[in-house]
Amino acid sequence: MRFMPHTDADVRAMLDAISVDQIEDLIAHVPASLRSTAGIALAPGMSEQDVAAEVTALANQNRASDLASFLGGGYYNHYVPAVVRSVISRAEFATSYTPYQAEASQGTTQAIFEFQTLITQLTGLEVANASMYDGASAAAEAVLMARRIAPKRSFVALSRALWPDYRATIRAYLSAVSSVEIVEVPFDATSGQMDLRELENIARDNLLCVVAGYPNGFGIVEPLGEIAAIAHQAGALAIAVTAEGLALGLLKAPGDLGIDIAVGEGQSFGLPLQFGGPGLGFMAARNAHLRQMPGRLVGQTRDADGNRAFTLTLATREQHIRRERATSNICTNHSLCALAATVYLSLMGRRGLRELAERNVELAHQAHDVLSAGGIQRRFSGPFFNEFVVKIPRVASALTAAEDRGILAGLPMAPDYPDLDDGVLIAVTEMNRASDFTQLRDVLAEAR
Repeated sequence: MRFMPHTDADVRAMLDAISVDQIEDLIAHVPASLRSTAGIALAPGMSEQDVAAEVTALANQNRASDLASFLGGGYYNHYVPAVVRSVISRAEFATSYTPYQAEASQGTTQAIFEFQTLITQLTGLEVANASMYDGASAAAEAVLMARRIAPKRSFVALSRALWPDYRATIRAYLSAVSSVEIVEVPFDATSGQMDLRELENIARDNLLCVVAGYPNGFGIVEPLGEIAAIAHQAGALAIAVTAEGLALGLLKAPGDLGIDIAVGEGQSFGLPLQFGGPGLGFMAARNAHLRQMPGRLVGQTRDADGNRAFTLTLATREQHIRRERATSNICTNHSLCALAATVYLSLMGRRGLRELAERNVELAHQAHDVLSAGGIQRRFSGPFFNEFVVKIPRVASALTAAEDRGILAGLPMAPDYPDLDDGVLIAVTEMNRASDFTQLRDVLAEAR
């Protein structure tokens, strides 16, 4: 197949569509000092071997492997067992795509089926799909799914404590649905959880759904049972969003707390950070809403000879059914990422996943205790999983000082929450060590 690049006219048309003058404007947010040095000065006529050697030498100057990282906020640094990469690198999986011909794609369809099964076990719900892009788009798809289930309702209660990129994605998806209104529910200034009184005040007859993080964007565990009860009392659906999938190895399953649709990000299940992607969205729901789910659902059946077989039971993309009946235009199949999660979860098992989740909780609380002893206090009092917000005066200078000492101390809250301008979100996983906590405490205490 020949590669047909975009013509100048094609590029101009795309730039005009998004009201941008030139391609360079798309990266204008990158500091000029970085853009000016972005090119790699390679001498002309170099051999492949020489180019590889020079690029490798440049890559080795990166400090990432030397830094103690406390970055979280939606993507988490977990250990990936070697067997995960070993399995997903096999040739039959490396180019996996949509299994259009089930009879020729039994390995792929079975892997997706097993992934769906694992997600239902984690979420406590009856059915799960596949091929969600990431946690943020899965959350937006869940709201659209709720709209299909209850088309006469038009009011979405969106927790302000949900991750900012998730909220932005939901708003982007719903921008084309003029009849839907989004109202953000504030968080309690003390606990960091959704303000249930405010939710009760806005829960009315036309409430479509309530969307809450589990844990939320501050690492706080929301009272999902109470949130679901308020939603159901108003006749609405309750949607739980989990960016740190590992939390489901320890927290009570969303389905057991009355949640109707549970979505989230599966990156923690065997996928490295990889500069932020690709991700792995997941979605689970109740059987009553099965036909409104987007993406793909693989089912188990018997072939003509009576042997166990797997097939696309429901595929609601416009390529598979009549366009007007489609519930989704999800095209790319994330089955390779889903396979990684399937291998990881199968390897860990129910007990191993719980023990790892417990380890993350223990380390996070140990870090909290060390910081607290140094005078660095939590911003919120609610229960947390493996990340929490601390109060630090002069956040920017503190984070810079920490990085100079080889520590990525966390994420500043001010860009997304101006009212938390002294807040830093700190995430702790099994990749952190006790010595990291004392170093973090010392450098933050000095910068106060």
